Amino acid sequence: MRFARLFLFAIATLFAGHALAADAPGPKVLIQTSMGDIVLQLDPAHAPLTVANFLRYVREGHFDDTIVYRVVPGFVIQAGSWQADLQTRPVHDPVPLEANNGLSNVRGAVAMAHGAPDSATAEFFVDLADNVTLDHSATDTGNTTGFAVFGQVVQGMDVVDKIAAVPLGDHGPFLGSAPVTPVTIAKVTVLPDAAP
Repeated sequence: MRFARLFLFAIATLFAGHALAADAPGPKVLIQTSMGDIVLQLDPAHAPLTVANFLRYVREGHFDDTIVYRVVPGFVIQAGSWQADLQTRPVHDPVPLEANNGLSNVRGAVAMAHGAPDSATAEFFVDLADNVTLDHSATDTGNTTGFAVFGQVVQGMDVVDKIAAVPLGDHGPFLGSAPVTPVTIAKVTVLPDAAP
């Protein structure tokens, strides 16, 4: 009887440990912009390939000294590989689409931008509103629709909103969507307390 109780306790402890591990938050990333700091909480449990891809670019310094090159008020702000001189940086092979991961493009969500499915590289955006039309379609059995959410803004949404309110012009890849005064990203780093 005592052995049975110890066995059940061990099993319960094991499953509790797995539940805690599954619920453990992913790494946090600090984006230092000319308008203030933004902190992202990444979600490798739901978007493992996308998070690994994003962290690779972060650790390589890919996003350092780039700009927020697209602002669509009430929709998204977007950044990634564009520099202030409108030159782009080289990127790695695209990451497979993980839009069918249960996460939604709600306000503050961070997702990968892409053209065709499975073509996302380093371009990412922050949702300024609940943009559920950007989610994976429930009728899509081939995982070819939607934009993969891989994290959430947990600090600095006020900074995101300030960026979304800047005057816009044509000096960028999207006409009418480029900040007139460049919004620069000085550095993007994985926060030390969350580094794997």
